Amino acid sequence: MNQHVITVDTDVRDLRAADHLLLALAAELALPEGAFGCTHLVRGERPRVVLSFTTASPEAARALTAKGYEVTTGVPDEVGRAVVYPGSAALTGTVTVAELLSDSAIDRVTVLGSAGEPPPGQGVVTRDHVRPQWQDGELVLTLMPAVGGVLVPFEVPDPTPCCADH
Repeated sequence: MNQHVITVDTDVRDLRAADHLLLALAAELALPEGAFGCTHLVRGERPRVVLSFTTASPEAARALTAKGYEVTTGVPDEVGRAVVYPGSAALTGTVTVAELLSDSAIDRVTVLGSAGEPPPGQGVVTRDHVRPQWQDGELVLTLMPAVGGVLVPFEVPDPTPCCADH
């Protein structure tokens, strides 16, 4: 299958809104099995989050352009944060490190504060929010220890905004 990568500039400024938009656009585009949808942070004069999609169809770019988005060919950088990827929908509840690696496109896991990889049978409470990042061509999920001897993804699903309590 011939894969095309497109970048969609949406003027979205936060990751949570970018995730929601990416998931909505991925559903509209009916991305094929094996497709990726990633977020990429753009810094500079106009900070924002852009989206990238792998798709087998050049029609996807035309459809998004028709919706008013700026669409370019290629990926904006090599360090995108994967929201849609093979196996992502199945990473719910608690899974083992071995299941996470065998059932999804995630190549490797790291644990904050730990030099090595966790044991294959280690439990991972996904919180239904697993966002690995591309690092040197590999999809890597950063985990952190949690209460009860389990691991959780470093990125939390609903972060508390800064200064929310004042």
